Amino acid sequence: MNITFESLLDMAKRAVVPVVAAVLLVIAIFQGWVVFGLLMAAVVLLGIYDTFQSRWTITRNYPVAGRIRWLFYDLRPYLHSYIVEGDLDGKPFSLAARNLVHARADGATDTQPFGTERDTDADSYHWIGHSISPTQNPDKSPRVEVGSDQCSKPYSASVLNISAMSFGALSANAVRALNLGAKKGGYYHDTGEGGLSPYHLENGGDIVWELGSGYFGARDKDGSFDPEKFAETAQRDEVKMTEIKLSQGAKPGHGGLLPAAKVTDEIAKIRQVPAHEDCLSPRGHSAFSTPIEMLEFAAKMRDLSGGKPVGLKLCIGQPHEPFAIMKGIIETGIHPDFIVVDGGEGGTGAAPLELSDWVGMPLSEGLVLMRNALVGAGVKSQIRLAASGKVYSGMGLARNIAQGADWCNAARAFMFSVGCIQAQRCHLGTCPTGVTAQEPARQRGLIPEVQGERSARFHEKTVDALMEIVASAGLDHPGQLEPHHLMQSRGPERALPMDRIATFLAEGALREAPDDTIYADFWRAARADSFRPAIDLARVRAS
Repeated sequence: MNITFESLLDMAKRAVVPVVAAVLLVIAIFQGWVVFGLLMAAVVLLGIYDTFQSRWTITRNYPVAGRIRWLFYDLRPYLHSYIVEGDLDGKPFSLAARNLVHARADGATDTQPFGTERDTDADSYHWIGHSISPTQNPDKSPRVEVGSDQCSKPYSASVLNISAMSFGALSANAVRALNLGAKKGGYYHDTGEGGLSPYHLENGGDIVWELGSGYFGARDKDGSFDPEKFAETAQRDEVKMTEIKLSQGAKPGHGGLLPAAKVTDEIAKIRQVPAHEDCLSPRGHSAFSTPIEMLEFAAKMRDLSGGKPVGLKLCIGQPHEPFAIMKGIIETGIHPDFIVVDGGEGGTGAAPLELSDWVGMPLSEGLVLMRNALVGAGVKSQIRLAASGKVYSGMGLARNIAQGADWCNAARAFMFSVGCIQAQRCHLGTCPTGVTAQEPARQRGLIPEVQGERSARFHEKTVDALMEIVASAGLDHPGQLEPHHLMQSRGPERALPMDRIATFLAEGALREAPDDTIYADFWRAARADSFRPAIDLARVRAS
């Protein structure tokens, strides 16, 4: 390498910070400025290190100064969120959404002056059609009865509940606060697949116990389902329903691994796995592999729980699979008591980026598909349908219910209600509010008694907002909302009711005349004895 005077001059320009520091260091030595001299010496040494290290190109070429880029890179999310982005622009949740949750949790005003800030000409804009004859006294605390004719202990659920979030993913104090809110507000708290922890039970809130492919809290030494352990927990008074997790919106079909370092003695005891060893949550269930086997397993869980409702939770993927479940229901006569559809938009759990961005059907589309499967198969009267994914407002509840849901579950919105600020550090253990951090020092900021009250207020005010919408539509209960009540803009000069945009099947359509529906090929491909398609869908659709 030829080092010329010009190249040395260029290097000096690029190393201006350590060069200036060196000059100031010499001055400091002659002037006897000890502290200042030590500071300049540190900058010079850092510049020398940056110049000769080989890992980072930017600091090798621009010693010390190149680190300023890292500083702003680290600060960018905070500066962008609080200074740059508009109220409605932020992702995954906008500042307006977060502010609404915080205002309702605080008990502050959630009214807005001077009209909407939303673009009412945008294709995504939607609204509920109101009535000239609104309801004067709508139901202030609407409930949904859950339990088919095969369930001996039905449960009355709120129209808004806490979606699945495991202890371990959430801190002990966050779980305590959420359950306290559930107790005060009369709604349920889903455990997530990490097992039923003592923190879920401290305050006596209603529990839905979720069982994933790892069967945590109900497994034997080999990781298989243990009926006796399941029955012991499922029959507790606090557990009102149980739920089989087939997939989740954040990472459908992925499973998961909790590394040994995170499998503390406490988490190992709750999950009933060996401590300080990798804890595997497989991609699929070992207790069943076909729709019929899955339904038989659900019926077994219902019996073992003492007759409590049992449900399925899934993110919709391949469209023939929900129809395979319907054919299994028809063939066996076994009715799960409810089905929760999770949106592919992602959730609280950290997940591979591609799975969050590109795998799984978004909530609205998945909800309509599952609604059509249940209604078209003629079993909707027995099986309740819930929607889970990015719900934080009364309008979000109304939209999902109008498209077929009986109730909604929310995870991230309830996290906001107990202090989450969307720092997106959930997977790193450095949550600044202690909602997802396991360190006691970080959890210290989250006082369950205070945040539990906030959570309950958020729930109450959000349901109140829903009932304002329901009353304005001239209805008494959210369950009376239909697709035609939901309007969506199709440009600046055209809007259509949702039942003119999406297809909503009539009762029994799939059993009576499946070929007359848009799902004809998927219904033909579905089979009760396998989740694999019975026909080559690509060849059929090509022909």
